[in-house]
Amino acid sequence: MVTEFRASDADRERYAAALREAFDAGRLTMHEFDERIAAVYTARTGAELDRITQDLPTGDGTTTARLFGVLGGFSRRGAWEVPRRLSAVAFWGGGRIDLREARIEHQEVLIRCYAIMGGMRVVVPPEVGLEVRGTGFMGGFRRSARGSGNPGSPRVVVSGFAFWGGVRVRRGFARQRFR
Repeated sequence: MVTEFRASDADRERYAAALREAFDAGRLTMHEFDERIAAVYTARTGAELDRITQDLPTGDGTTTARLFGVLGGFSRRGAWEVPRRLSAVAFWGGGRIDLREARIEHQEVLIRCYAIMGGMRVVVPPEVGLEVRGTGFMGGFRRSARGSGNPGSPRVVVSGFAFWGGVRVRRGFARQRFR
């Protein structure tokens, strides 16, 4: 699909993730990946981004992403597209994954949280089904927010491990914006 919209940073990140997946699958050499990733970050329109990945399988959107908070933190909130699989690591740091305003297009999403001497919070909207499977060792993996959500709504599965740290999964309504 060729589009003439002005590319956003989120668009560039989505195409960069597709290139990383193609490289990981062996569809691109290191040289091709380097050239294309540079082109993604200098692209101005959606059409330019489409041309960079036109010979790669399209799939059904971004399927895998990784977040890291090492001696620091990360935050993923606001309007963003949730991949099918998301891995998050907080090592001597923290992280926040907020799905309240996110676009969830997959019927099931797996979020793997690993908190080592750090902490992580996951916030899920009430209408989404939620299953929490994580475990803690000398730490905690709070699982009180489980539930089936609305019929036909996506399902989020949060799994992982907390060591000398914690993962807190809770439900929350979307923030209201006031002007």
